[in-house]
Amino acid sequence: MIFRGTRLLPLLAAGAAAMSFPSCSAKVGQFEVLNGTGAVQQNTTTAAETTTTTTTTALVYRGNIYDTNLNLITYGTYAKGEDDERIYGENCAYSFSNIISEASDGLDESLKDLLKTVNPTSITADHEVGRSVRLTIDSDIQTALCSYMANMGMSGSIVVLRTDGSILAEVSYPNYDPELYFSDEEYRNSLWSGALENKAFMNASPGSCFKIMSEVIADKNGITCLYDDGEWTDSGATIVNWDHETGGYPIPERTLYSAFVNSSNIFFAKVYDKLGTEKVLDELNGLFHFCDPVSCDFGTIENQIKIECLDDLRRSAFGQSHVKTCPIYLAALGREAVFGDMVKPFVVQQIVDTTDPSKECAKGSSPYETIASIPAEYRQNLLDCMGAVAGNLGIYVPENYEFYAKTGTAETGRGDFLYITGCLKNAADRTGEKIKYTDYSNYGSDGSYIIVMQLQNPADFGFDFASQTGYLYQGIVNTVLSY
Repeated sequence: MIFRGTRLLPLLAAGAAAMSFPSCSAKVGQFEVLNGTGAVQQNTTTAAETTTTTTTTALVYRGNIYDTNLNLITYGTYAKGEDDERIYGENCAYSFSNIISEASDGLDESLKDLLKTVNPTSITADHEVGRSVRLTIDSDIQTALCSYMANMGMSGSIVVLRTDGSILAEVSYPNYDPELYFSDEEYRNSLWSGALENKAFMNASPGSCFKIMSEVIADKNGITCLYDDGEWTDSGATIVNWDHETGGYPIPERTLYSAFVNSSNIFFAKVYDKLGTEKVLDELNGLFHFCDPVSCDFGTIENQIKIECLDDLRRSAFGQSHVKTCPIYLAALGREAVFGDMVKPFVVQQIVDTTDPSKECAKGSSPYETIASIPAEYRQNLLDCMGAVAGNLGIYVPENYEFYAKTGTAETGRGDFLYITGCLKNAADRTGEKIKYTDYSNYGSDGSYIIVMQLQNPADFGFDFASQTGYLYQGIVNTVLSY
């Protein structure tokens, strides 16, 4: 049985190098930015005088993209005839390249129709301008996390989600300079493998982070204690636990709590074996919206699970075999694990007037759009499990936060990927009130954060398991909470 195709693109993760974030110029060729809006005016000069020529045409160039604080991320000029060239704000070219640039199928492409819808107020220029978009992303945090990944030599992605579903940061590294990509063929040809892909939105095996779902499915179906062999061979296939050589096996009465906290592959494989393919797929989709596409404002999340044999079924229980998802979905899953409901992720906060971005033209995406829920009676057991995992990672969080987490070590065709899906729950959290934010500047006072770290080059650090990556995750936590 096959559910959906993967949206996975080819990926060859490369070692990371430290990078800097150059500022963009206020002038591009003969075009000049007007009033910080990205509107342009063409000047012609003779020996006798300087004249300004404004030409009315049918051209419409894309509006601007701003961050949540209305900092300019990208705007357009007609430096290339009828094709608008996108220019990036200070420090934004590298940190936003994978999620904005057309070269990465980013927001300039997915929001193109909206960005080319003629702005309600005119700009004095030789063409029409489209409306602009205000994102939920904070450019300061986005840039700081991107710099952190570069400086630490991390390949992979970081996603930070607020509890209303808004994406605070979505970092992919290695990345690239999108302006140079379109203007410099030599630079374009020199890019390292994987630089263009948005790894936060790319499918890969999630490893044991998938056990968040498997734990709830086991609990809901009353499977809370099983015989754990440590190394289980059945029907010609062998499944082993990561610690199968450390002794202590077999465990005749492995509890669901122990299986989750100690990340037993065999326990959850046996759960799926007992339930069968049809029941497992029904529970995954009904409880976690895993098998059906999730249509978001930035694109469609299309998870993959393919079960062709009994071994596929068993290994899918711990996020292996033909199971794939992306870090953005894992962030939504982490939100559901801690707060009970999965809400649709989004990045469009508002549609704004390009001449004055403080003026709203239209509402953005809806917050708190629930697409799946864990029944109330199974929520506390999962919280207890994730709290215990978090306690073993050695992550420090301030006193006003509780930390919940699940680690994942995934074997992929491109080497191991390591994950931590975690949540910093604010003691003053008001998620249940479903507060609708028009401004996220004060979110940190009583807001919580779901943070997913995906490390694609663990061998560069000498890591074998995700539980070893705590200090890298700590740096991400410190960065998010420092703003």
